[in-house]
Amino acid sequence: MVQLSFLKDKLILCLTLSILLALSGVNAQAQFSTSRGEVERASRLEWLRMKREMSRPADPRIQPFVECISNSLIATLEEPYASMDWEIIVFDDESANAFAMPGGKIGVFTGIFKVADTPDALATVIGHEIAHLTEDHVVERARKQLGTDLLSGVLSSATYGYGSDSIRQGTAIFIGLPFDRNQESEADLVGLEYMAAAGYDPRSSLYLWRNMSDLSQGSPPEFLSTHPSDDRRMADLASRLTPALIAYNEAVEAGLRPSCL
Repeated sequence: MVQLSFLKDKLILCLTLSILLALSGVNAQAQFSTSRGEVERASRLEWLRMKREMSRPADPRIQPFVECISNSLIATLEEPYASMDWEIIVFDDESANAFAMPGGKIGVFTGIFKVADTPDALATVIGHEIAHLTEDHVVERARKQLGTDLLSGVLSSATYGYGSDSIRQGTAIFIGLPFDRNQESEADLVGLEYMAAAGYDPRSSLYLWRNMSDLSQGSPPEFLSTHPSDDRRMADLASRLTPALIAYNEAVEAGLRPSCL
């Protein structure tokens, strides 16, 4: 029985590897065949659903506060993003998170205030999400995810469900996550430029990630996470702090220090 089990495992492993090699172009093909219009239509429907079904904060001061910070960051953008139809919505949710969707849609969960408890720290978060849009990460990620989901589904079916959870995890680790981490790191650094140009202290980016690190104790190691480790993020941000501080001081001297409270 042990020998038969070993042979079965070996056969399934060989089959899985063969399918991976045979379908190496599936992920790229899925990304190519998913048009920007399809991604934008799907995200528009999801955005409308969230606006319809998710709760908003009870405190009426929160939405205009977040909009004020967002608009001051958007004012630093160049075309075509400066005139994009931006919409920023605060949702009443305990998750310390925010997200971006195509077309200038940004959602902020009230749980983010646990770590972004100053205007400058919140500007770090929103600048990061804006950067995901200006750097075209959102559409790229949607295409990538479609390919990953398709490949996972094919592998799961081909092995008759044997080890499907492990296959999905492996597919995510080796196909999806390195791409996502690169996007996250780029959004951190581009967002740092946006907040500095708008008159928000870039040193608050380090403050935010120290808070986030304290909140996320026990999170998985970086190679199993869709985001860079907090230490990696802070090191990368610190390496760009000098030019960001120069831009910040120039913005303050020009009278661009926002007052959103």
